[in-house]
Amino acid sequence: MLLIGTGVTEAFFTRLKVTFIASIFATSPVLFYQAWRFVAPGLYVNERRTAIPFVLAGTLFFVSGACFCYIVVFPVGYAFFLEEYRTIGVSPTIRISEYLAFASRMLLSFGLTFELPVITFFLARVGLVTHRMLLSWFRYAIVVIFIVAAVLTPGPDAASQFLMATPLLILYVISIGVAYLFGRARPKPAPADTDVEQI
Repeated sequence: MLLIGTGVTEAFFTRLKVTFIASIFATSPVLFYQAWRFVAPGLYVNERRTAIPFVLAGTLFFVSGACFCYIVVFPVGYAFFLEEYRTIGVSPTIRISEYLAFASRMLLSFGLTFELPVITFFLARVGLVTHRMLLSWFRYAIVVIFIVAAVLTPGPDAASQFLMATPLLILYVISIGVAYLFGRARPKPAPADTDVEQI
């Protein structure tokens, strides 16, 4: 594959875009800390003390998702698309701006997708989801995950789709554990008053 530039200012703006994308990953701890401060007023005092674990976990999952995309998804995806060029007898020369736009969308998408356990933590703390609910949805989650893997992996082979679906399934299982450990217990309903008022 040959990358080309077709605009006078394309190289300059490519540097700016790369710098912007790199800054998102470099400042991700600060971004997650600001997100924590946004939701912290709705939590209990003891829950607000988990700011540092939240920032570390959010950053770890975000960077891990981007690394997984770069190491696993890119080789599979690019190989498939370039093979499509070969099937029609065309030698691909890709604009660097299009290449960068595709790569940045994929990196950010996978980084945000890997935030599933962190999002589950907040939903479990406010009582919107429970581990029992996630377990009951497990069959549907498998179907959705493999559909997402099939869309993100355009190759026809099942091995590459399974390779992408596996980390998503692991994240879902981790989310079940997070909901179990940090879920807010729902208050039990008060027993009905059966005493008959005596006259």
